[in-house]
Amino acid sequence: MDELSVVFHFYPEKHDDTTTKTNVFERTLYPDFHFDHQAQRSGHFIKRAIDLVGSSLAILVLLPVFCFISILILTTSKGPVLFRQERLGQFGKKFIFLKFRSMQVDSDDAIHREYIKKLITENKACEESSDCLQKPVYKIRNDPRITPIGAFLRKTSLDELPQLLNVFRGEMSLVGPRPAIPYEFENYDIWHRYRLLQVKPGITGLWQVTGRSSTTFDEMVRLDLKYIHEWSLWLDVKILLLTPWAVIKGKGAY
Repeated sequence: MDELSVVFHFYPEKHDDTTTKTNVFERTLYPDFHFDHQAQRSGHFIKRAIDLVGSSLAILVLLPVFCFISILILTTSKGPVLFRQERLGQFGKKFIFLKFRSMQVDSDDAIHREYIKKLITENKACEESSDCLQKPVYKIRNDPRITPIGAFLRKTSLDELPQLLNVFRGEMSLVGPRPAIPYEFENYDIWHRYRLLQVKPGITGLWQVTGRSSTTFDEMVRLDLKYIHEWSLWLDVKILLLTPWAVIKGKGAY
């Protein structure tokens, strides 16, 4: 009788506070998340080179746009040009995430905290009658904290441009999963944490260009995992080429 090779994986469904507060990325919790490091090493080296060259050129070319947006923000609302927020990057390493400020200064994040908690724990897409239909997964439509200029920047995704600086500094990539907010991570199930392993977060990604703006959180995570497992330089190129069209259509951009 021929022998059968069977691989069994066990995934814990629950985690305690100790796991979250100490080493949130215990590799033993993800037994089938393996990479051929020799095969991937050269690819990721090229990916970083593309990120570095691409972000540098984009910053230089878009410098007039940066200046114009900065003037608009400074002359229409009080506060700094840039919004800075702590995010979780590769392997859960914290970094300061940059965006053009689109909200009033000192805006309370309680609304967004509650929205994110409900989005993740209830795993619901926007209801068809909901006011958030046709909006990206992580954004609240008619958010009272948004400035008039901020609404335009968000609609056109121009508020995301400063993330090119995050890419240049090596904290993010041009393409990758969306960087998580720490209070968002607190609501993650074990398998959701896959999306913070191995690869750097990106400005754009697979779920953003699919146009699934009313998707569930779980579906969004699955698209991130699909990107991670099927990653190639060609996939990055395809996502980058599809991103402008996704922004123009107003679907999937965040």
